[in-house]
Amino acid sequence: MSKPRQFCTFYLDRSLYGVEVNKVQEVLRDQEMTPVPLAPDVVRGLINLRGQIVTAIDLRRRIGRPAREGGGRSMNVVLRTEEGAVSLLVDEIGDVVEVEDSILERPPENLRGVSRELISRVAKLDRELLILLDTERVLAVPAEA
Repeated sequence: MSKPRQFCTFYLDRSLYGVEVNKVQEVLRDQEMTPVPLAPDVVRGLINLRGQIVTAIDLRRRIGRPAREGGGRSMNVVLRTEEGAVSLLVDEIGDVVEVEDSILERPPENLRGVSRELISRVAKLDRELLILLDTERVLAVPAEA
């Protein structure tokens, strides 16, 4: 039997997403952000994380979801990368869940566009579908044309 993998979960537009726990540095409440002129629109700005400058990516924009209604405050899922920390802005933090490899499936065929490219696998949990993100692809922000 395969060993379960742990995922840090979060919500975007009432859908449950996850990234592997070992890629997560920390989870933070909304942080003050400095805008970056001429940056791609998915880059919301920069945050100062105890002296470390971290790029904040608006995950809703990155996966093609509509902007959050009423603005609201985002949460930060800070990921470790070879180039340093990067923050994904999400609506709400979920739990750490364990998922057996045997229940991981390919993304649904009817999923099209950018979001399909950014999803590595999905898992049917008891009450909802967990959408697992390919963090390398999510963080490979395309330059604006």
